[in-house]
Amino acid sequence: KLGEKAIPTLTTHDGRTIRYPDPLVKINDSILFDIESGKMKDFISFDNGNVAMVTGGHNAGRVGVILNREKHKGSNDIVHIKDAAGNTFATRIQNVFVIGKGNKPLVSLA
Repeated sequence: KLGEKAIPTLTTHDGRTIRYPDPLVKINDSILFDIESGKMKDFISFDNGNVAMVTGGHNAGRVGVILNREKHKGSNDIVHIKDAAGNTFATRIQNVFVIGKGNKPLVSLA
């Protein structure tokens, strides 16, 4: 999104605004943010095969790998996820938060 004076900005889920983000970052991607410097270190794309955590709905707290995304025009997009036990479940896209590239999460799940 373009901010004041046509400066590209990115707004995080916690309300932070980052100026001049990587142009490859899209909606629903996650960023690795350094709080001390106030800069974005890396980002994770919302793609099939990446690790994600469900943050809302009946599947809240479950972690798994994104299998696919169903796009529904005029309605909620659905994401299918497979957890470590091999169970597959589906949830709305707004309930999914990408936490890692491939099978490796960038945050500690302990």
